Amino acid sequence: MNLQNTSEGVSQILEEGKMLKLKVSRGEKGIRLDLFLSRKLPKSISRNMIQKAIKEGKVKVNGSVVKPSYRLKGGEEIILEVPTKEKPEILPENIPLDVIYEDKDIIVINKEAGMIVHPLPSKTSGTIVNAILALCDDLQGIGGVLRPGIVHRLDKETSGVMVIAKNDFSHNFLSLQFKNREVKKRYLAIVGGCVNKDYGVIDSPIGRHPQIRIKMALLDWGKSAVTEFRVLRRFGKIATLVEAKPKTGRTHQIRLHMKSIGNPILGDKLYGKGVKDTIFGANRQMLHALSIEFKHPRTGKYMRFNAPLPDDFKKVLLNLAELEKKEGDGDET
Repeated sequence: MNLQNTSEGVSQILEEGKMLKLKVSRGEKGIRLDLFLSRKLPKSISRNMIQKAIKEGKVKVNGSVVKPSYRLKGGEEIILEVPTKEKPEILPENIPLDVIYEDKDIIVINKEAGMIVHPLPSKTSGTIVNAILALCDDLQGIGGVLRPGIVHRLDKETSGVMVIAKNDFSHNFLSLQFKNREVKKRYLAIVGGCVNKDYGVIDSPIGRHPQIRIKMALLDWGKSAVTEFRVLRRFGKIATLVEAKPKTGRTHQIRLHMKSIGNPILGDKLYGKGVKDTIFGANRQMLHALSIEFKHPRTGKYMRFNAPLPDDFKKVLLNLAELEKKEGDGDET
């Protein structure tokens, strides 16, 4: 039996089913076994997967099978079989999509709000990927099992333009452009309150929230995140229509950056007032990917695609305009 030895943790992706030997230091005394392993193994291996492996007897401490809650005494030798990640089957589904452009290499869509881009272990249907698989016969496997063809993503409640790769060549070409920050993206956002500056740049690093895993946070040790914004219209002190140009592509970047200057996006349940914004008609976060510009992987020509504003976004703008007018009428004597 070939064992991989490590006492410093595992940073690289390990082969599933491979046997691994770990040494517990004296300083790690008292830590639960499942927590110890979750700290040592790659983040792609969840704590639930680790607990399952322990219960199935695939983890031994000094040659014995113990419980996930076993408290380490320090100095033990742990031998485990690297847990196998469950790979759910992703099936094509006949879900209507608003296709803006398509050729043999790429497909550009106008994503509607409410759709998840790629499947999750807990949700394997009703996503953009399921719909794309039905449109493109040869997409399966491009970019991974759960994210075939996906080179960037939009949040579930964000609407707007997205580009998807249809083959490995396009996937690699587009991914490199995103990595090198060569793709130009423009968003429209309706934010709460009055944004005082006509123009600004928010340069604040972002990382995963240390306590709430579904949230991101501004953290000194986070990844670089830069958003350029410009005010398009102010609705008195109620709200502001903003054009945002993210120079980086961090999760929840525009939402978090706008909140950081005191102007969260209307309807944002995670970072803003959420349900209270329904008085304006904002039943979801008012963020729309307006345009995207990139170099075509096959021709090398720059292409730009726009996605028209959805009806709910336009309705909120009309409601705000009416409220602004009423406020203005009320100021007259």
